[in-house]
Amino acid sequence: MDFTDVPVLVTGASGFVGSAVARALAARGADLRLLVRRDSDRTNTNDLRADLIEGDIRDEASVLRAATGARYLFHVAADYRLWAPDPEDIVRNNRAGTLAVMNAARAAGIERIVYTSSVATLLPDDHGAADETRPATPEQAVGAYKRSKVVAERLVEAMAAEGLPAVIVNPSTPIGPRDVKPTPTGRIVVEAANGKMPAFVESGLNLVHVDDVAAGHLLALEKGQIGERYVLGGQDVTLRAMLAEIALIMGHRAPTISIPRTLLFPMAHANEAIARLTGGDPFLTVDSLKMAAHNMYYSSAKAEAELGYRARPFPEALADAIAWFRAAGKIT
Repeated sequence: MDFTDVPVLVTGASGFVGSAVARALAARGADLRLLVRRDSDRTNTNDLRADLIEGDIRDEASVLRAATGARYLFHVAADYRLWAPDPEDIVRNNRAGTLAVMNAARAAGIERIVYTSSVATLLPDDHGAADETRPATPEQAVGAYKRSKVVAERLVEAMAAEGLPAVIVNPSTPIGPRDVKPTPTGRIVVEAANGKMPAFVESGLNLVHVDDVAAGHLLALEKGQIGERYVLGGQDVTLRAMLAEIALIMGHRAPTISIPRTLLFPMAHANEAIARLTGGDPFLTVDSLKMAAHNMYYSSAKAEAELGYRARPFPEALADAIAWFRAAGKIT
């Protein structure tokens, strides 16, 4: 698809995945519009040739101003917190933001939408890799973040069934450059690279380079079916193997101590209590330990077959992430 001079709106471009999507579009010559909050960190947008429009995804009027005249929309922005003092705040934000953006897109006559969901909306498969055929209900989702993404995705599905031209993509666990905040997985990479994770729990996840996820977004716009969802993943990896690869890159000894999850729950409760007092983000949460009970493995077979999606090996993604964190001064 030729994006040259095509007006495209991206929400969440100051964030990790959103900035990768914006850069992929910029490389294809798109006329970029980026909806950003007034107080958002502009590190990921400062060097992009784009019109920055201040607004809030929960404010339909501000989204409509940004969307008017745009041809395509990538709605990547979300409340990505895995923990909050009031967990329902995450659910409210993601539902309200998604509804406002989709209503504004419909009012602006957007031709095609790519909505960034998450594999958090899919039930894990303890016997293999989960795929798009395992949608979760809000009641089945573990934690407020996963529940919020299920609620928002079901909303987009319902609107697509009524004619909204939206395609849904479900990234797994992206890693790579420009993880400014960083994300929870990025924090693990930083801590492990700094030699501060001597032990681990037995769990697994699906790692994917953030730039491959961004490429998958563009493929979904071009080839995706309206109302369908597509997993954008990479490789299934145990947490043990992930930490070993980080140690290899850094020249450290890989951790070998496996800690039962049950022993970490008191620490998680303590982390959350401290976060409530300080206003910070806990490194370990009760919900993250509950999630670790299952290997979060996912298949991208549908995206590969229908979109032509491909992902590079996870060690390359880790190496790029570590190089960026090192340059940013987060790894010493």
